[in-house]
Amino acid sequence: MSWSDLRKGRYSQEQGEYFITFNTQNKQKYFDDFNVASIFCSQIAINEHLHNCTWLTWVLMPDHFHGLLRLGDDSKLSKVIGALKGSSSFAINKESKSRGQLWQSSFYDRALRCDDDRKNVSRYIVANPLRKNLVENIGDYPYWNSVYL
Repeated sequence: MSWSDLRKGRYSQEQGEYFITFNTQNKQKYFDDFNVASIFCSQIAINEHLHNCTWLTWVLMPDHFHGLLRLGDDSKLSKVIGALKGSSSFAINKESKSRGQLWQSSFYDRALRCDDDRKNVSRYIVANPLRKNLVENIGDYPYWNSVYL
């Protein structure tokens, strides 16, 4: 699916909740490195503060990110995601003294409806390291958080 296909019909609703996925450039496993992953994780709280949003649930995988995002008033979906990807790229490149592109330019989003079960969506997101056999117990995986679990 092309980037323009992903953008078709994208609508940013105040207080809307979205299941988000974005991948590293060429599916590189940048986040196998603890320091690199830690830098990204620290950017989530900064993103929430600067862009009036809440990452309700998220997991950082070696080559991609999944999250359940709630936008605040005056928040725009593309701006929030772009800011997280941009600030994390900048911080990681600065720390590693490199200039590479960290993220693919697109992202996937699915707006949650009123009847969607947030806990089930959150469980799906957080269980990603289990499905990929990175750990046997989610408590052993360091790069996730959820307000529901």
